[in-house]
Amino acid sequence: MTVLKTSVLVLDCAEPEPLARFYAELLGAGAGPATGDGEMILVTGGSGVVLLGIRRDANHLPPSWPAPEDSQQAHLRILVAADDLDEAEREAVALGARPLSAEEDGTRLDDRTTLRRFSDPAGHAFVLAALREEPAAHAAHGADGADG
Repeated sequence: MTVLKTSVLVLDCAEPEPLARFYAELLGAGAGPATGDGEMILVTGGSGVVLLGIRRDANHLPPSWPAPEDSQQAHLRILVAADDLDEAEREAVALGARPLSAEEDGTRLDDRTTLRRFSDPAGHAFVLAALREEPAAHAAHGADGADG
């Protein structure tokens, strides 16, 4: 029998408080200190699910992306309804995200980009990716979105 486990992606950075606020606002979530760990802040969704951990590392150096050339790195993929992608991009940039690239995956008839890459204020890569259905319905079906 497998022991029940859970996991959370943890991002290291020199100043976790501003980065936790960035992701909490971007994801419509809350942020607060992790119990028993003074160096970690947890970003928690409305249902109480921990979405991310942000950990203090005074010696952290921001990642470079892409490096080495064209390599795939660990990154967050934030799924957004296709019609809301432009607004999600505006929100991310207003919160401090830096645009890196935009791609079109061939699913839209209007040739609009469907995958937009950013770096967060601490330099970590993340992607806003368009869905063909609402995120809540997408999650209910257990799909994980397109590659990238």
